[in-house]
Amino acid sequence: MPNSTFTPFPILTTQRLTLRQLASTDEQEIFRLRSDSEINKYLNRQIANSIDDARNFINMVIANSNKKDSLYWAITFTDKNILIGTICLFGFSAENETCEIGYELLTNFQGQGIMREALEKVIDYAFNTIAVQKIEAFFHRDNQGSIKLLKKFQFRDSNLADKTNPDLLCYYLTNPIDNLK
Repeated sequence: MPNSTFTPFPILTTQRLTLRQLASTDEQEIFRLRSDSEINKYLNRQIANSIDDARNFINMVIANSNKKDSLYWAITFTDKNILIGTICLFGFSAENETCEIGYELLTNFQGQGIMREALEKVIDYAFNTIAVQKIEAFFHRDNQGSIKLLKKFQFRDSNLADKTNPDLLCYYLTNPIDNLK
């Protein structure tokens, strides 16, 4: 990546949100996210069974961030520093100038435009600060909420299923500045 130095960790803000680095103090909210059956039904991951699972996950995220392998933001309202969701960029490929994006939001905050607002800011950061040329998103074919959200941002279906899980679809978005060249 041309601009892959993430030090200090980038804090992003929108009209009503602050996207900040995940912290050990987020353990209760991470536990809620990672143990919620509704949120996890489309994710192929181990459900958190204890607060220790949440702590271990946070420690892994912080370690990956310190190694510059990923950017993992806690989504909070600007006037409250309580995590309501997460959004991340990971799987960076300098050779292909790509990365992946992932996100999740506590169920009682869904349907309020929060993830649209966070996604817009992170896409802008990926294209204009990190200078990736393509963002990929893999998600379950039945996750209609994600399909709808990604289509609002002009993500396109790659028409390729994931090799390891045929229920996962890949959508992608290319840098519009690159398309003007």
